[in-house]
Amino acid sequence: MLDLIQDAAIATATASNLGVGIGAGLAAGLAAIGAGLGIGQIGGSAGEGIARQPEAADAIKGNALVLAAFVEGVALFAAVIGLMLATK
Repeated sequence: MLDLIQDAAIATATASNLGVGIGAGLAAGLAAIGAGLGIGQIGGSAGEGIARQPEAADAIKGNALVLAAFVEGVALFAAVIGLMLATK
């Protein structure tokens, strides 16, 4: 009888945390997808800008690097929030 009560308690705790785990996984996954898309867009636009105006390559590269860092920062914050949700 005691085993059934313990099993029910474990099942209840697992079911109550299931949504949190799914949410944390979605947060981390969407952050990674968003960062990949953002950095891809930055790289593509920087490459196109350099091809159109080669004399501005240094300025374009610098701006692209700063923008990529901002995108990575946002993705890192989103992943940290997801981990915080998972360990709640």
